[in-house]
Amino acid sequence: MAQAHHGHHDHERTRPGHRHHGHGHTDVDWAVMAPMLEAQAELFAPLYGNVMAWLGEKAPDPGLIVDAGSGPGVISCLFAEVFPGARVAAVDGSEPLLERARDRAARLGLADRLATITGELPGVLDELEYPAGLLWAGNSLHHLGDQRAALAAFAERLAPGGTLALLEGGLPARFLPRDIGIGRPGLQARLDVMQEDWFARMRAELPGSVAETEDWPALLAAAGLKHTGTRSFLLDLPAPVSDPARAYVAADLNRLREFVGSDLGDEDRATLDRLLDPGDEASVHRRNDLFVLKAHTVHTAVRTA
Repeated sequence: MAQAHHGHHDHERTRPGHRHHGHGHTDVDWAVMAPMLEAQAELFAPLYGNVMAWLGEKAPDPGLIVDAGSGPGVISCLFAEVFPGARVAAVDGSEPLLERARDRAARLGLADRLATITGELPGVLDELEYPAGLLWAGNSLHHLGDQRAALAAFAERLAPGGTLALLEGGLPARFLPRDIGIGRPGLQARLDVMQEDWFARMRAELPGSVAETEDWPALLAAAGLKHTGTRSFLLDLPAPVSDPARAYVAADLNRLREFVGSDLGDEDRATLDRLLDPGDEASVHRRNDLFVLKAHTVHTAVRTA
């Protein structure tokens, strides 16, 4: 099993409007974001359940599942529940997040099957005591400077016949109609452009950053793995949404406001401020047309030797 560490650090990830970033333009304070990361993962549980059903067909009986970049462990615990015969190692650079993962596992009666390892990917995977039958990297690879080298390191930690599952890409989340009745139509599309610019800066500022064409099947093949599938999974929460979904949207847009607000035009900034004001009838806290629509794409590959 993986060595169990107590008290360390973590990640989870994605884009500024996606639950993972701290102050400054591109640094991330994962501990501060922990409640948001947990709430988002819980909201996305139906999507992840579909992902795991698909992975179960490709890796039906993994002895060890490694969640590389586990964050607060919501997905790690889902793996433990869906694969009752497996042990799960939640691996992250943030001890506060891994502490939450251990607490969650204890609440769910999974503590005996979930261990945590604190340290930076991919080197910390050297602490695994035996190879993984399934290694999951959910929006964590793009936080590593040299993604090609990291994939090779992930591949080395797989048992023969083991599967690497890489969640990267998909489609940006949509929460609102194109015309929301205030401001200029198309706000979310303009925010998408700013998020892409933010993401490019984040990537460029990572230690050892290497520009890479994001052809994930080709990169998996370059790591010595056989690509076995790519599939996208949809979270579709139509209006009117639940209170947790509303809270997720508000947190996501607030994070965007922090990160790209200074780059917004006056009209878009005023619109975003109204969307975030609980006292405004046009806000996401009150709107009846609020929804959540998001696609995640997962690529799988197997170690054949």
